Amino acid sequence: MGAEFWVAVSFFIFIGILAFAGVPKKILGALDARGAKIAAQLAEADRLRNEAAALLKSYEDKRKAAEKDAEAIVAAAKDEAARLELEAKAKLEEFVKRRTAQAEQKIAQAEAQATADVRAAAVELATKAAGSMLASAKPEAAFEAGLAQVKAQLN
Repeated sequence: MGAEFWVAVSFFIFIGILAFAGVPKKILGALDARGAKIAAQLAEADRLRNEAAALLKSYEDKRKAAEKDAEAIVAAAKDEAARLELEAKAKLEEFVKRRTAQAEQKIAQAEAQATADVRAAAVELATKAAGSMLASAKPEAAFEAGLAQVKAQLN
């Protein structure tokens, strides 16, 4: 019985003492506890990943909604600008028509006034000519002179 035999016997006795003392249960318990801890960490990491994915989806949905809102606001602003442009054009056309009508009315009034002034001047000249014709001894010569005077003043 050699040294190897006694090493093997002492090894088995040592293992028996460890088994009797409950060391394998403690080692298995520690390994199970560590496995449970790692499983809990994995579950927590999975939960956090799912939560982050849900949060990312939520923000993407909010971004898409904000983009749609921005597009709607831009479209509404363009529509409002087009409406205001049409409204401004209509007001401008109305203003131009009104100013044109006023100018035409003033021109017509000026023409009527000029015509009335010319008629009044013609009547006044005719009256003066008739008066001078009646006052003179030669009515035909006075008529010719008055007619010449009226022609000269009208031209």
